[in-house]
Amino acid sequence: MKGLSKKEIELISSLEFEEKYFFTKEDVAPFITTENQRRHIIHKLMKKKRIIKLNKSKYYLIPIKAKTGKWYEDSFVMVDEVLNGDNYFIGGWAAANYWKLTDQIAMKIEVYTTKRQGIRKFLTTTIIFRRTSPKRLKEAVIKSRNNHNFKILNKKESKKWMTTRK
Repeated sequence: MKGLSKKEIELISSLEFEEKYFFTKEDVAPFITTENQRRHIIHKLMKKKRIIKLNKSKYYLIPIKAKTGKWYEDSFVMVDEVLNGDNYFIGGWAAANYWKLTDQIAMKIEVYTTKRQGIRKFLTTTIIFRRTSPKRLKEAVIKSRNNHNFKILNKKESKKWMTTRK
């Protein structure tokens, strides 16, 4: 692959072979011994758009088969990984569409969390973070897609949300 060093190709190939598309610096440790070298190779791969940073400790690997660097990951899985599977639920149009309450496909994913707020884009997914209370987090249910769990607003609450939109 043009533009990638031998060490970078070795790292990407190994992570891809192990199907570790979501990884941390510790997953890079077998290839690079010092912390400074790990930060450097991650920085270089981010500049080359082969990995993206999801949060303080987690990264997403864009596979080698994505020659141009363009890639798509399931939005619900991406949200779960960005928030480390904790203190959130997916709501809004995405939840309504998931429960088949609407045919409207969500262009942006609304995520209710106790930790952050604002808008952030990861790959092709735009996530709108909205702040909510810990009490409201109990309205979420755990579902699975592509062998990965995620939290989504329950069907009853999604119906209630839909009635406020008409």
